[in-house]
Amino acid sequence: MDTRPAFLEKHSLAIRLWHWIFFLTLTGTLVTVLLASTTFRTRNNTAMVMDQLAHKGVTVTQDQARMISHSFNDKLWDLHTLIGYVICGLLLSRMLIEVFQPGDEKLRKKIADALRFRSTSKEEMTERQHYLWVKWGYVVFYGLILIMALTGLGLAFENVPFLKGLHGTIKQIHSFTQYLIYAYILLHLAGVIRTDRGKYAGLVSRMIHGRTR
Repeated sequence: MDTRPAFLEKHSLAIRLWHWIFFLTLTGTLVTVLLASTTFRTRNNTAMVMDQLAHKGVTVTQDQARMISHSFNDKLWDLHTLIGYVICGLLLSRMLIEVFQPGDEKLRKKIADALRFRSTSKEEMTERQHYLWVKWGYVVFYGLILIMALTGLGLAFENVPFLKGLHGTIKQIHSFTQYLIYAYILLHLAGVIRTDRGKYAGLVSRMIHGRTR
């Protein structure tokens, strides 16, 4: 069996659909974080609420304006939480896909084959190492998403008694992990674009419709 690592490998329909649904969902959750932390941040809009109401002849205190401003921020975080539940479902579905994938398409099988591969060609061994780095990168990414999902659930159910005392720690882990995910996404996009424009043209096409063109 030829076990040479190849980036132009087959991706099942289930993996391709999961990949793009997950991409859109993750983009959605990142957008809600960005908006809630900037444009709709409570303290950024309190003064504007007071000014707009004043133009209408309504006078409110700063605390009242803050409550109004905060309600919009809460809506975004509620949406972020709902999208988080979807991500949890997608993560579970990815595990199930891995279980029911054809043997040669399982991630663990691809890593195992690449680890076993040996060649006297320096170029092929360099490619093998590159391939392994990419695959292990996927494993790390899934691990980060798992941490985000678990800590997100911890924040969503913060009123559960045994979670109350851990709220601060859970929030810190959740916040820190998001930056690692941002870094991975940027590296992944850069790597895919570079690879698709180079030796492995058709890499993106395979992830869209399963063909190189």
